[in-house]
Amino acid sequence: MSLSARERVQLFYAQFASDDQVLIPINADPDAIASAMAVKRLLWRKTAGVTIANVNVIKRPDNLAMIRLLQVNMQHVREIEPADYNRVVMVDSQPNHHPWFEALSPHVVIDHHPDTDCQAPYTDIRPRYGATATILTEYLKAAKIKPAAKLATALFWAIKTDTSNFERQTLMEDLRAFQFLFRHANTALARRIEQTELRVDFLKYFKRAIEQRRSRKGRLFAHLGAVNSPDVCVLIADFFMRIESVAWSVVSGLYDRKLIVIFRNDGLRRNAGTVAKEAFGNLGSAGGHKSAARAEIPQSVFKELFDLKDDPKVQRWLIQQVEKRAGKASRRSAGGGKG
Repeated sequence: MSLSARERVQLFYAQFASDDQVLIPINADPDAIASAMAVKRLLWRKTAGVTIANVNVIKRPDNLAMIRLLQVNMQHVREIEPADYNRVVMVDSQPNHHPWFEALSPHVVIDHHPDTDCQAPYTDIRPRYGATATILTEYLKAAKIKPAAKLATALFWAIKTDTSNFERQTLMEDLRAFQFLFRHANTALARRIEQTELRVDFLKYFKRAIEQRRSRKGRLFAHLGAVNSPDVCVLIADFFMRIESVAWSVVSGLYDRKLIVIFRNDGLRRNAGTVAKEAFGNLGSAGGHKSAARAEIPQSVFKELFDLKDDPKVQRWLIQQVEKRAGKASRRSAGGGKG
């Protein structure tokens, strides 16, 4: 029997005491940031303190704008001592989603990614939801908390981005949460965040992607070589999806001793998460949603294969790996009906 939102909130609150010091470690993106903000609001005056700590270096201009404009108080994990906290809450992630998380034993996990057999005293994992922010909005409503404008704007923006304006996986619950938040959010602030997408130093990568791109049957590939942020791969993958003839966009780059591969597609009869996992799951971490996915492969994997500095060879290998799986996925889906 499924629990009501009110019952879930009661179970959530049962995990905490008034003298608890709570840590919320996040891989900071709009959904994780907004969800962490919501948890902090839920625990206001119910625990001794709540700290949000990001494991990643935040470089995306829109994420930096979100943090600045909404005055999000976060610290990098290097600046904290985990032993200072006796409660850990994970949102928009699970322990095996990041090496830093693996060392923690979370007491609460709230997420919308597929369940990875996560063990915690309290878990609320709903893979069908478009955003974790939707789940936390339900918690706020059940707790009878009216979100302040900045929190409502953060949650509003998170649902908007994680569902790609409701073009990706979306439930009626996402739409209801969005409608509720719309009444409390500062949409002008959200628009300012949305319009802050590029840094000047990203432009060279757009030039490189356009020059190096390869197209195969509606699938567009671009390997950027070394990048100063994996976020530029995401921006370019999204940018290529605006081209009329492109059904798939696969953009890769080298960052922090890893090959990062970003997948985007039109969501029609193809599953990006499945293709990413089949193509690269045996080499590193890989997965995602139907129209958006990501793979991260350690540089050490390629020692016996080829030199990662040979950009054309890397691109050829990526095309070969993806084409094999994307074609198979497409044929499987096509065989199931018109969709």
